[in-house]
Amino acid sequence: MRPVYDEITQLTDAVCRDHLDDEYAMLCRKLAGALARKRPSPLARGKKEVWACAIAYALGTVNFLFDKTQTPYLRADELCALFGVSPSSASNKARQIRDLFKMMPLDPHWCRPSQMDANPMAWMVMVNGLIVDVRMMPLEVQEEAHRKGLIPYVPGHRL
Repeated sequence: MRPVYDEITQLTDAVCRDHLDDEYAMLCRKLAGALARKRPSPLARGKKEVWACAIAYALGTVNFLFDKTQTPYLRADELCALFGVSPSSASNKARQIRDLFKMMPLDPHWCRPSQMDANPMAWMVMVNGLIVDVRMMPLEVQEEAHRKGLIPYVPGHRL
């Protein structure tokens, strides 16, 4: 799958470099890698341009790329045009990707790193049966949540 991954990431890297940002490029590579590791990999079938666009589209949905108030911002049809793909093809394939990885808006696994502090989904944990924002808990609880992989980093101690 390495040649397929390389071809897809060349496409996403170019669009991200010219129209999005480095965070989207990194996330596109991460998602393409996750798709390539699936067995059987869905990337083995279909056009590489459609997969590349669908990857960026799925991540754009998670990170509100299509919302005018966000930076960067692109309309969905503009993103598809950059890859030379029809919006319906990209949307359908992106939905398959989101379903496969159970992606949702603000998904901490697919959130842009610069937006993680503002992402409430990244900080909610269950403590004694109650869902709490771990940032409001004592440092020891935050450190334990990080050790267990429940939060991306200990707030205030990010390197």
